[in-house]
Amino acid sequence: MTCWYEGPLAAFDTETTGVDVETDRIVSAAVVVQDAAGTRPRVSRWLVNPGVPVPAGATAVHGLTDEHLQLNGRWPAPVMFEIAETLAEQAAAGRPLVVMNAPFDLTLLDRELRRHRASSLDRWLDSAPLLVLDPRVLDKHLDRYRKGRRTLTDLCEHYGVELAGAHDAAADAQASLDVVRALGRRFAARLERLAPPELHDLQAVWHAAQARGLQAWFARSGSEESVDPAWPLRPDLPAAA
Repeated sequence: MTCWYEGPLAAFDTETTGVDVETDRIVSAAVVVQDAAGTRPRVSRWLVNPGVPVPAGATAVHGLTDEHLQLNGRWPAPVMFEIAETLAEQAAAGRPLVVMNAPFDLTLLDRELRRHRASSLDRWLDSAPLLVLDPRVLDKHLDRYRKGRRTLTDLCEHYGVELAGAHDAAADAQASLDVVRALGRRFAARLERLAPPELHDLQAVWHAAQARGLQAWFARSGSEESVDPAWPLRPDLPAAA
């Protein structure tokens, strides 16, 4: 029997105007679908004119300028509809969705749907929930004592995954998917008996524990920064833009 990490997987990634899920906007997104390890992926891409200026710092990361997005990007409302439809299709098919740092990308998508579609991501998933695989959460739990950073670039290097074109949504989505497959193989003894629905629920617990640990570290360091324990989606804030 094929283990879940060798079978059908999808991946989702975004590039944005910044790192605040409540106020920043999506400027590009991609969904990668792969029916089995080693097979040719199917890639859906979106480019968005967010309707707000793109800060220079964000452009320096992903290379998308205001001029380029205004000329080539689409208005957000239809794009958010299409992305939500695509993710709902993955959920309906029972295909696990890989999202690196899921609370960022999925929460930002939820806020964009609320902003432009008067909807929420949950409404698109009434009939079937997402089964999320977050390489960041999985890696931190399965190899918790390894020192060093755990960005996507770091995980690709650690697990021997090629990352061609970092900070391109499609490239990052594909790399995240490949990291999960590599991680699954490395920790097969601990993961192969877990079905994706079980693993989804466990990651929520693991992420909450990781958040508590990071919050404690911030407290010891005298920092007032807070860490949200919610995973894979942060709850809506009444004052969200």
